[in-house]
Amino acid sequence: MKKIEGTPKTIRELFTGVKYTIHYYQREYQWQTKQIEELLDDLTEEFFEFYSDQDERGKVLEYGHYFMGSIVLTAEDNAIIDGQQRLTSLTLLLIYLYHQLEDEEERAEVLQLIYSKKAGTKTFNIHVPEMPHRYDVMNALLQNEYMDVTNHSETIRNIYHRYADIKAIMNDTLPRKALETFKDWLIDNVDFIRIVAQTEQDAHKIFVSMNDRGLSLTPTEMLKGYLLSKIENDGLRQQANEIWKKRILELKGLGKEEESDFIKYWIRSQFAETIRERKKNALPGDFDIIGTAFHKWVREHNTQMKLSKSKDFEEFVLKQFTKFSQIYLELKKYSTILTKGFEYVFYNANRNFTLQYQLILAAIDPSETREESDKKIKLISCFLDLYFTRRIFNYKTVDYSSIVYNVFLLSKKIRRKSLADLFNICKHEILSMEFQLDSINEFRLNGWTTRYMLHILSRMTDFIETESGLTSNFYNYVNRDLKNPYDIEHIICDHHDWFLMEYPDKETFDRHRNKFGGLLLLPMDKNRSLNDLTFDRKLPIYFGENLLAKSLNSDCYQNNPQFKRFLENENLSFKSYTNFDKTALLERQELYEALVKKIWSVEQLENQII
Repeated sequence: MKKIEGTPKTIRELFTGVKYTIHYYQREYQWQTKQIEELLDDLTEEFFEFYSDQDERGKVLEYGHYFMGSIVLTAEDNAIIDGQQRLTSLTLLLIYLYHQLEDEEERAEVLQLIYSKKAGTKTFNIHVPEMPHRYDVMNALLQNEYMDVTNHSETIRNIYHRYADIKAIMNDTLPRKALETFKDWLIDNVDFIRIVAQTEQDAHKIFVSMNDRGLSLTPTEMLKGYLLSKIENDGLRQQANEIWKKRILELKGLGKEEESDFIKYWIRSQFAETIRERKKNALPGDFDIIGTAFHKWVREHNTQMKLSKSKDFEEFVLKQFTKFSQIYLELKKYSTILTKGFEYVFYNANRNFTLQYQLILAAIDPSETREESDKKIKLISCFLDLYFTRRIFNYKTVDYSSIVYNVFLLSKKIRRKSLADLFNICKHEILSMEFQLDSINEFRLNGWTTRYMLHILSRMTDFIETESGLTSNFYNYVNRDLKNPYDIEHIICDHHDWFLMEYPDKETFDRHRNKFGGLLLLPMDKNRSLNDLTFDRKLPIYFGENLLAKSLNSDCYQNNPQFKRFLENENLSFKSYTNFDKTALLERQELYEALVKKIWSVEQLENQII
């Protein structure tokens, strides 16, 4: 192998006047919401360690640095062998900052890190000619334009959806007054080690030696070694080893890092007592240390975990590890497969709330029966659904970084509580929330609610259909991988000139058109075919779709006894319309409010423990 060059580089240095490529055989851009959440949480947490809104702008030069690891490149064509996921994600973050900044000079500074133009041709910092749709999706995001990525490759879909994640998370995390300072810190204080190999073969050798040689054990392997070393009986130690290996293999089958994710959720949920406060110079707590070095934390907190004798370690692996890992495996199944009785786990996963696993595991007592554990799973997952929904309808974020502290406090409060105590705590938490379901009149589709609205409309549609005797179709309503997925349909078309009598100005028209009560679900192809149709021409098409859409058509109320019985029992004011004017929209808004209060009623908690 020829000489290897490794030099520290800031993001500004990595992306200024430099083009990277990706060879065709490299893996796709695979990051999911979880990885983006972790990246942004790490970056913003480090930034806020130093930031004060009283600082002069130049003070950022004295802020600490954040190390993003190494990237491996080839000298010949600057191909990325290791680092594609991080560099692509940081480019998406730069695009977000570009759109948020108002000063043109600040925007230009960021723009030159995203793309450059030569001889009239624009190329992005990661330039892959063999993948033209990569350019298309990056350009659509840069121009703030919609792109249908349904039938595109994994890379294109992930780039598009991860940018949406970044927008949602950063809008809730980064105050506008901190925007320019964060931009300065990000591009000049976030560092990589750039490793350049003279040949592609050498680059791959470096990558393998860094990742596959196994020179250092993983935290999971080190935790296992520590726990087993404390079991004195040879037979029990062998038994514990076999159980551990079998279960870790099952967890790895769920996906990369799932075994370490489980251990973090488990240890945090059952034993963590402290967490880093969100303020300058705050020290990391149990929660934070477990997230980075759970094997060390366990060794150093034997007393807190009541691990002292060999018997304690035997019980910890043979009983606690076995029980909690089995429950976690089942929770992961419930999160991907809509399972009767455990629907709320699926609902929470559909909203990308990964912290539900920690909160559910916190409620589990190692000594309880499986029946008791199942009721706790149902109760806590239902509680979280009610909790999220109240925040969403009041425009309060449920993103990881903004809610993790509250979840940690609640984990301690419900830890190993009896089912009766757990129910009382959950009910009290919901009833005492500052945010309730009495402000739905102001709820509408906008940039913030877009990521939640499909789920909410799907729940409402599914509710009236299943209560009317139809088979649940919720999974299909929210499934974005269908060939023809469901979209949000505006009942009122985007033609202000058709509604001048009711809405003289465009701003009022747009605000009312996006009201909650003026929205439906339709398959994507039908939704887009109705853009220029008047309401009377839409009605027959609505009648051929889901029950929420059908209910606008008078034919829905003929020969439909189960639906009519449902309306009567629930006292819901569904009605048909021949013209969907302002009055109809406001009536529909009130109907949706009534539906929401039934679906997300606090009484739903009682149904989980019967």
